[in-house]
Amino acid sequence: MFSTGQLIFAGFFVVAFVAAIIFSYRKDIALHRKYYKGSIYVLIGFLAFIGILFLIKLFMNR
Repeated sequence: MFSTGQLIFAGFFVVAFVAAIIFSYRKDIALHRKYYKGSIYVLIGFLAFIGILFLIKLFMNR
């Protein structure tokens, strides 16, 4: 499906992208703590909403 070169490029890209995100997050961690208090509740609500949609789909197909 994919050539070896494409797979190698994808692997390097993912590693570099994750490293850049981690570096950027660690650099701004003080700002995140100050301005984004309570954002974990938004994440939990979003995941709960996706879970509810999945359960509705699961039960409607039965």
